[in-house]
Amino acid sequence: MTQTSPRHASGISNAILEDLVAANHILYDQGVVDAFGHISVRHENNPDHFLLARNMAPGQVTEDDIVEFTLDGDPVGSEARRVYLERFIHGEIYRQRPDVQSIVHSHSHAIVPLTVVESTPLRAMFHMAGFIGQAAPIFEIREEFGDATSLLISDRDKGRALADCFANSDIVLMRGHGSTVVGGSIQQAVYRAVYAELNARYQMQATQMGTVRYLTPGECQTCSDTIEAQVKRPWDLWREEAAAARK
Repeated sequence: MTQTSPRHASGISNAILEDLVAANHILYDQGVVDAFGHISVRHENNPDHFLLARNMAPGQVTEDDIVEFTLDGDPVGSEARRVYLERFIHGEIYRQRPDVQSIVHSHSHAIVPLTVVESTPLRAMFHMAGFIGQAAPIFEIREEFGDATSLLISDRDKGRALADCFANSDIVLMRGHGSTVVGGSIQQAVYRAVYAELNARYQMQATQMGTVRYLTPGECQTCSDTIEAQVKRPWDLWREEAAAARK
């Protein structure tokens, strides 16, 4: 007699598992994550739970590596597996933002410099990145937790402090650390993580050449509404490329 896996018993569909695995591979292939970084998705039938891989490199994630968590960051079930230290990023943002369905945390290379230069905020400078807005907020961990932390979001208190920064933004930079982006789906979160990195790269190149004309607030909103309605196009391409790279 075939046993039902704990994940399927809790109502997690194959489609969500497959998308989450593909998202890990895409983010690695697109240079958003390397051995570190992670993406989660809210449980499709239980909004107080989310799915996240066990502690491992994103490019190597399989369906068997996906773990279900409560919003407190506790793994569901009796199987003991090593989990990400920064799972509290995900639980606390899901708690504060009911609209969010997926979260990406990364240390993408072009964004990290912008987390430490106060005079140059990350700003939307091309139409694919309107979601960034006029200035992505920067989470400064020292303000609440002192000047001797690891900079990691290693408990619920730090997760709550970071989640507070998402009240009016879908992307938050983390000083000396990286960034976190949120979306209404796995596909949208992946799209935003990829284009936030590209925007940061273009912004640094443009500022070396002269004064930059950034998107206006109205352009940011219109670009987001128009272009993010088409996230399936890059998602399908990136997913196909990621699958081909692993054959």
